[in-house]
Amino acid sequence: MNFDIDGGWLAIGFLGQALFSARFFVQWLSSERIKKSVIPTAFWYFSVAGGATLLAYAIHRRDPVFIVGQASGLFIYLRNLQFLWRDRKAAAGGP
Repeated sequence: MNFDIDGGWLAIGFLGQALFSARFFVQWLSSERIKKSVIPTAFWYFSVAGGATLLAYAIHRRDPVFIVGQASGLFIYLRNLQFLWRDRKAAAGGP
């Protein structure tokens, strides 16, 4: 295993992992509050923030498996946000 990692990039990797993991706590707490399984909007924002940060780290590490995984995940997270934005706009009476 190669542990010769630049400290700044290591911090970026851990930040990305923390953001990505935070989405599960947000989802869990939201579900517990209403006693029903829900996926709050914040889940998707944490997914994008964590996924983008981890993608940058994966690119830096030149890890093709990690890159493909994070890049494809980002597409899904952003698409879900697009649905939410569209629905909010429609509910507000926008075109």
